Amino acid sequence: MRSSISTYAMTTGWWLTACCVLLASMIGAPSVLAQAEPDTVGSLPGIEIETAVDKAEAHIGDLIMYELTIVYDSTYTLVPPPLGANLGSFDVKDYQPDVETRLDDGRIQSRTTFKLSTFTTGEYTIPPLPVVFELPDSTRKLLLAEPVPINVLSLLDDAAGDSLDIRPLKAQYAFPHDYTPYYVWGGLGFVLIVLVIGLLFWFRRRKDEGELEDLRPPWEKSFEKLAFLRQEDFVGREEYKEYYLALTEISREYLGWMFKVDVLEMTTTQFMKVFADIELPDGVYDELGEFFKHADQVKFARYVPLRERTETDFELAHNMVEQIRAEFERRQEEEVKIQTIDKAAEPEIEETV
Repeated sequence: MRSSISTYAMTTGWWLTACCVLLASMIGAPSVLAQAEPDTVGSLPGIEIETAVDKAEAHIGDLIMYELTIVYDSTYTLVPPPLGANLGSFDVKDYQPDVETRLDDGRIQSRTTFKLSTFTTGEYTIPPLPVVFELPDSTRKLLLAEPVPINVLSLLDDAAGDSLDIRPLKAQYAFPHDYTPYYVWGGLGFVLIVLVIGLLFWFRRRKDEGELEDLRPPWEKSFEKLAFLRQEDFVGREEYKEYYLALTEISREYLGWMFKVDVLEMTTTQFMKVFADIELPDGVYDELGEFFKHADQVKFARYVPLRERTETDFELAHNMVEQIRAEFERRQEEEVKIQTIDKAAEPEIEETV
């Protein structure tokens, strides 16, 4: 939106306003006050003043680009427009002052850009800015730029279909009177849950039945495992490492059952240290130490034993199970005898007392 100075310069009321604005803006400009007060004129030869904005309508808070363009003859000296001049209800957010360009016809073009904003609605006018020139005879003349109308709108004006009134509450949801589907689906869900729980209990019971605790004495379980080991025929297939792995595991497991010691996780050195304090049948401790050391060589050092030694070690493990069993039962019999004697002596003690 551009306008020429000629149509407005004849309005005397605007001239008086512009003069007041100029005087107020020149309070802080000593160089201007040092000169004589400029005369207000409608026009000067070779001078054109234009004002423009990027939008004739804006919303609250929008930035408005206001541009003042002055083209003047090089014989004049332009006094730059006061950047702190009154721009009505608009706030100056930013500006780019005095960008001068020399035109092809020899005149000079000066362009000043303001970024304006306002936060009140209504129809406003950007007041005319005063422009002062110094003539070759050192006199000063004042011209006024065109005022620019701006219509500031509220943000609510563009709210399509929206209303500032409080909307009524939505109607409450009416549940259907026929509850049959709810009953049907609820019943099916309950039956499904019961079936799932029943299946879980059934599988758990089957699992528990399949894993019944073996209540046989430890020696019976060990004898059975030794019998299965012989049937595997690891030695016949020359699988010596697998043979000694199984044989030592059966022996360690049996010792752990009988003496309540976790022998399976022990090294041979640890076994010898722990069982040095456990009372074993005569000769069993030394035989087991030699047996475990020889088995370690086969299992971990790829040592190939003689077939006779594999049979000897099998018999050693079998005899170890039998000797410890016999010793265990002998001690149990002795404890039973002692308890029987103690019980038989109790009445005699009471009679004596």
